[in-house]
Amino acid sequence: MGQAWGFGRYGGPEVQEFFDRPDPVPGRGEVLIRVDVAGVNPLDHLVRSGLVPGLDGGRPFPRVLGMEAAGTVLARGEDVDGLEVGDAVFGLALTGGGTYAETTVLSAPNTARIPAGLSATVAATLPVAGTTAVDALDQLGLPAGATILVNGVGGGVGLAVARLALARELSVIGTGSAAKRQHAEAIGVRFIDYTAEDVAAAARKLVPDAFDGIVDLVGGTSLRTVAPLARDPRTVIAVGDMSVPDLGGRFIERRLDRENLERSARLALDGILAPVITAVHPLSDAPAALATVENGHTSGKVVIKVA
Repeated sequence: MGQAWGFGRYGGPEVQEFFDRPDPVPGRGEVLIRVDVAGVNPLDHLVRSGLVPGLDGGRPFPRVLGMEAAGTVLARGEDVDGLEVGDAVFGLALTGGGTYAETTVLSAPNTARIPAGLSATVAATLPVAGTTAVDALDQLGLPAGATILVNGVGGGVGLAVARLALARELSVIGTGSAAKRQHAEAIGVRFIDYTAEDVAAAARKLVPDAFDGIVDLVGGTSLRTVAPLARDPRTVIAVGDMSVPDLGGRFIERRLDRENLERSARLALDGILAPVITAVHPLSDAPAALATVENGHTSGKVVIKVA
């Protein structure tokens, strides 16, 4: 039996609970891992709230929270290629196993070995934030010297997008609350505090001729405020708001395969996708870790150290 943090039904934080569960048995195309570190993402509370159907793998309640993890392979299911027992790996729990737990199952096609020199803590931040940054900027395909607006730059994904954009020699402007300014400006982002100034006016002051691309991580009214700032609406990429085509923009095209994970890991080794990890919680403190992300009060990336 191992401890896990999850939820007994769909809802808010009140449905969350600790519980013990036997080690999951890896099914076809899955690996069982001992979890060393789990990443915490806004997606986690959206899954708990029932807003992202299809990510539970048909598993019964209680379900384990969390989508990304790094750890060690303990067992393999059938039809698993390229991963062996004892391998240090990182990846995504896309079949509903969850990652806020001592052990879990990951989807083998969405899992990769951790390369030498990369820590499990850093690796655990890459399956969501790292691959999102790669996918968004690949989809935009902007040349060096272009200008990009990262709407919601202060979180783990936003800072990853900004770092990769700067490495591609793009000029980066980012929006966020005052608490996010320090980390954004530290990596070279020109920052707009949406709590203190009119975002559209401030953006036009910095980039009078319109932006070559926009990556939106906020959605809703905020997306509708920044979308007209793009030179071409087709260069507005939304990560969470699927209504973006109504504005002429595009929803992000995600690639969660092993190749993209390995690519993100190489970028992390090179220091390009080095995450800003602002909090490391033990599994016993998982409620506080998720609450910080859910409330939008964190800068950078939050992780849970399980092992």
